[in-house]
Amino acid sequence: MTEAQLGLVTATPIIILFAAAMRRMGVLSTAGTVSAIAASVAIATVLFVTQ
Repeated sequence: MTEAQLGLVTATPIIILFAAAMRRMGVLSTAGTVSAIAASVAIATVLFVTQ
């Protein structure tokens, strides 16, 4: 696993947790949270596979 892949594996869960925390605080709507998580996972998957 390269350093870039390790960074993706580390950063993606942090982004997901941050989005969930913002949802709990009422800052993000449910749709916004789901779209943020889906976009994070999609981008991380594409970048991970192409590294």
